[in-house]
Amino acid sequence: MNPKKTYIDPTAIVEKGAFVGKGTYIWNWTKVRQGAQIGENCIIGQGVHIDFRVSIGKGCKIQNGAQIYHGVTLKDYVFIGPNVTFTNDLYPRADNQNWNLLPITVEEHASIGAASTVCCGVNIGRYAMVAAGATVTRNVPPHALVIGQPAKIVDYVDTQGTPLNHDMAGPPPSEKLLVLSQKDL
Repeated sequence: MNPKKTYIDPTAIVEKGAFVGKGTYIWNWTKVRQGAQIGENCIIGQGVHIDFRVSIGKGCKIQNGAQIYHGVTLKDYVFIGPNVTFTNDLYPRADNQNWNLLPITVEEHASIGAASTVCCGVNIGRYAMVAAGATVTRNVPPHALVIGQPAKIVDYVDTQGTPLNHDMAGPPPSEKLLVLSQKDL
């Protein structure tokens, strides 16, 4: 990948009014709606849907089949696994013309595992890790590792994503433990 060259596959649809940053690659059959903002040096996989007014920071990687709807903000260096879905309406109905958008923010360096669902109105903290197949219905604190439906905190991870095997009966781990990788301890 050439970090200075932007690539948009001929089968991808990038609507007028969408912004794609320098060095970003958008692969086949992906759709980027008007008003979407994609930062520099991102990789957007096959068959991804990025709705209007979605904001994606620099250096993000979004795997195949992800669905990112209006109201989602991904900060820098976020990883989105294949077939992840972000929702934006707490009470969806086909005939509801007055629905309320509830935004989602995913903070820097967070990772969302394959086939997870992130429900509207939540924030996912810096370096947090959502396990594959999880359903996120509540805010996820920084560095938390969440698993299940609904997702629950089972551990904390360092900046490399390594679980700390933290005693969950006590308080959250210290900042020193969170910023070092296990090999540095």
